[in-house]
Amino acid sequence: RFRLRDGDYVEGKTRPQRENDRYAAMLYITRINGVEAEEVGERKDFDELTPIYPDRKLQLSSAVENDMVLRLIDMFAPIGYGQRAMIVAAPKAGKTTILKKIALAIRRQHPDIHLMMLLVDERPEEVTDLKETIGGDVLHSTFDEPAESHVRVSELVLERAMRLVEQGKDVVVLMDSLTRLSRAYNTLAPSSARVMSGGLAAGVLNKPKRFFGAARNIREGGSLTIIATALVSTGSRMDEVIFEEFKGTGNMELTLDRGLSEMRVFPAVSIARSGTRHDELLLTPEELQVTNKVRALVSGSSEQDGISLILSMMEKTKDNEDFVARYDDWIALMKGGSR
Repeated sequence: RFRLRDGDYVEGKTRPQRENDRYAAMLYITRINGVEAEEVGERKDFDELTPIYPDRKLQLSSAVENDMVLRLIDMFAPIGYGQRAMIVAAPKAGKTTILKKIALAIRRQHPDIHLMMLLVDERPEEVTDLKETIGGDVLHSTFDEPAESHVRVSELVLERAMRLVEQGKDVVVLMDSLTRLSRAYNTLAPSSARVMSGGLAAGVLNKPKRFFGAARNIREGGSLTIIATALVSTGSRMDEVIFEEFKGTGNMELTLDRGLSEMRVFPAVSIARSGTRHDELLLTPEELQVTNKVRALVSGSSEQDGISLILSMMEKTKDNEDFVARYDDWIALMKGGSR
């Protein structure tokens, strides 16, 4: 009658659970996705909505917080509504901390956005910490649960996000990690499946790619932004193959450098290897000009020297607007002092 879809949030009247029932039975439905059931008319289908390039910036940093990680993202790898963003990191490079900072920034500055966090194959204590810090929708499966749980929770999150976008809402899904989700699907692959490079079964990445590929800005209204992590330098050939398969599928990449993290540099962001496709749609002409100048400047130096120089400049300013306004003067002073 109501043409319910996977991911719909249904409210209604239930009867008490009987002894042999697994769940309490619902007698009748009153609301679907927050709308009175009788008022739910024809609904759009997610796959029929028109995807376009992200053209509205999801501002993360603020002068009040003055957080260097968020300022670096806003400047050199900006995130727009509908971005398909990947945080590429080695173990212990700070990816979970960055995800947490992004989540808190969205909660603080964009309360109208529906924020969801998906943790796959995660440590239980990490789940507790993120739940208590972020609040809201933190959906998870821990490493002591079977692969079926990892897959089930990820598919539920995707379907829920799609239903919200069909209503014209802006949704952000933070996911940790694409690598572990891909491993879970590989575990569930039939034993008869052909094994490819790295021990991956043929076609096993189709569903993880569908998850990541669902991120899009919608012309008709609404957006689904997915910010997911991918693991590299783990010593696993499978993880490298997974990353190579996903590389290029996103339209924003933030790379955390292992060498920087080992030298205790935080944020360990590689400016040279981070960026956003069509960032001219998200940055002002002045910001775009300065980011291009910074990339040219750091290209001739080591990762550590480059990020240390830029961070030292940013720490002397209250926000990115101030940084952009003063950048040329600093470079002129540096050149004058080096003569």
